[in-house]
Amino acid sequence: MSRRLLLAVPFAALVTAASVAMADAPPIQVTIKNHQFTPNEIRVPANQPIVLNVTNADALAEEFDSTALKVEKVIAGGQSGTVRIHPLRPGRYAFMGEYHSATAQGVVIAQ
Repeated sequence: MSRRLLLAVPFAALVTAASVAMADAPPIQVTIKNHQFTPNEIRVPANQPIVLNVTNADALAEEFDSTALKVEKVIAGGQSGTVRIHPLRPGRYAFMGEYHSATAQGVVIAQ
């Protein structure tokens, strides 16, 4: 067996394990309405992947954007989208609505 194949198997197992963990966790529901996130403070367990189901109840598109979380997701008006976040160390991770950043702000708190 080649050395490359031996290294690839453990990596594939890790990717599969992370995917299963994300699939097992119930998604956290987040709504955008009047250019604001509800809830705007999301508490999650540290060191576990999370999934956000973001519903945009506004007529205009909004972008869920976070440099800290390394995620950007545009969600059209009246639509929903899934935001997957990899395990986080304990801490605070700000996010915002890129198109309405004055009002659409929030934080994920991993503890």
